[in-house]
Amino acid sequence: MTTLDAIEAPGEQRARRPIRPFHNIWPKIALTPMIATALVVFLGGTIWTVVYSFTSSGLLPRTDWVGFAQYQRLWSTPKWNIAIRNLAFFGVFSLSFTLVIGFTLAALLDRKIRGEAVFRTIFLYPFALSFIVTGLVWQWILNPEFGVQGIVRSMGWTSFNFDPLHNPDIVMLGILIAGLWQGTGLIMVIMLAGLRGIDEDIWKAARVDGIPTWKTYVVVIIPMMRPVFVTAIVLISSGIIKLYDLVVAQTSGGPGISSEVPATYVMTAMFGGQNLGQGFAASTMMLLFVAAILVPWALLEFGGRKRG
Repeated sequence: MTTLDAIEAPGEQRARRPIRPFHNIWPKIALTPMIATALVVFLGGTIWTVVYSFTSSGLLPRTDWVGFAQYQRLWSTPKWNIAIRNLAFFGVFSLSFTLVIGFTLAALLDRKIRGEAVFRTIFLYPFALSFIVTGLVWQWILNPEFGVQGIVRSMGWTSFNFDPLHNPDIVMLGILIAGLWQGTGLIMVIMLAGLRGIDEDIWKAARVDGIPTWKTYVVVIIPMMRPVFVTAIVLISSGIIKLYDLVVAQTSGGPGISSEVPATYVMTAMFGGQNLGQGFAASTMMLLFVAAILVPWALLEFGGRKRG
């Protein structure tokens, strides 16, 4: 063998490696049940739901094809339109405030304050609770008799009025408050991990150049944390679309139908109205909402890495 033959490009060396299909066979076998479950349960269930959304299934599924009739009925139903409007309101404000509050708390904790572990635990603790527990807690806090309104009135301000859960005009505000209290801690931890990954030399250089702290965050730190923000946005958005537990625990969709969201509409149609076709159509629309979030995220993440 000549020296030239011995010196091969790494790609040529990899190309000449023999293909061994049974290499590490036991880990592959161990993953088989999980892969089969994902394909059968998740992918199969999704396809089944989409297919039967084009039928007139009632209490039981049946192959009585009606085309897009279920979707036409869905978008002509006031209850569904109210659910979409409530989801849009909750989504816009929940996404905005969760990111702002989470990043602000993370930036404050990143300043190496005394008792950081205690504050971090306090802020993260609500996320350890289930949404049902959170909803019940805030239902009590917002109760007009012995909640915030009752406490303030007992202090002498008898004209104070804050009863969002019984006011159709602002009922989503009460649900939004509970959602922010529940989810802000997780975003704070994610942001704090991103901030701790920033090289300390960047801060030193900014201080030497006399750049204010707030400007350093806006111009330097936040752009460097783009992947962290993208991950946080995906997590928050997926939680917004699946909003169900908080609404059920706090208002059950009331007063009337003023706090309905798509998930409660699906459950009511499928189990309350015994209309599987309508519930499947609403579920498919929720799937499209999720895809509208995940597909751009995947293109940004994986497409950017491939170009890089």
